[in-house]
Amino acid sequence: MKQSRLMSLIEAITNVVIGYGVAVVTQILIFPIFGLHTTLAQNLQMGLIFTGVSIVRSFLLRRVFEAIRVARQRS
Repeated sequence: MKQSRLMSLIEAITNVVIGYGVAVVTQILIFPIFGLHTTLAQNLQMGLIFTGVSIVRSFLLRRVFEAIRVARQRS
């Protein structure tokens, strides 16, 4: 069964929202080890930027793999 573009987007957003929390916690724990000291607000802002990039990346990759799947079915 073919996945719609909307469902691809919903899947990507769900994945990234969960990843956002993991990323922010990871930043808070790891940054100080490397001498980087940021505020919670800065960590949240950086997380939002990474989240936006990740949503676009996940969606585009999903569409590429869906196009490959459809092309293979046609041949």
